[in-house]
Amino acid sequence: MYTAVLLLHSWIRWAAVVAGIAATVTAFSSRGGRAEAVDRWGLIFMITLDVQLLLGLLLYFALSPTTAAIFNDFGAAMRDPVARFWAVEHIAMMLAAVILAHVGRVLGRKAATPGSKRSRLLICFALATIAMLIAIPWPGFRAGRPLLRV
Repeated sequence: MYTAVLLLHSWIRWAAVVAGIAATVTAFSSRGGRAEAVDRWGLIFMITLDVQLLLGLLLYFALSPTTAAIFNDFGAAMRDPVARFWAVEHIAMMLAAVILAHVGRVLGRKAATPGSKRSRLLICFALATIAMLIAIPWPGFRAGRPLLRV
């Protein structure tokens, strides 16, 4: 089960990255008639982030042997940069990305003018995408993982 969930989490991240970039770009370039595209990409971004969050929490709290070892000695894990990344940094940044995407959608819906909607969506989606990109364990980093798991 661990391998299957990890594989899904790894592959769905690319859908989340694409949706985040698309939501940000459409919010940036939207003028009047493109509101549907912004809403559609924003919704896809939120859905992919929510699926990623559920899979990530399942890995974090139930399935991952890495986090199980971290929870056994959390103090030692905080002194190890790789363990700290998985124990705190990855989950905190990804939670921030999920929250920012949701807040952006809510603020966008409550905006009084199309200009304020555009700026709210752009700021929140851009920050969420940046947070997500920072927290991905890119190959070559200390906690790096493969780009595509098979």
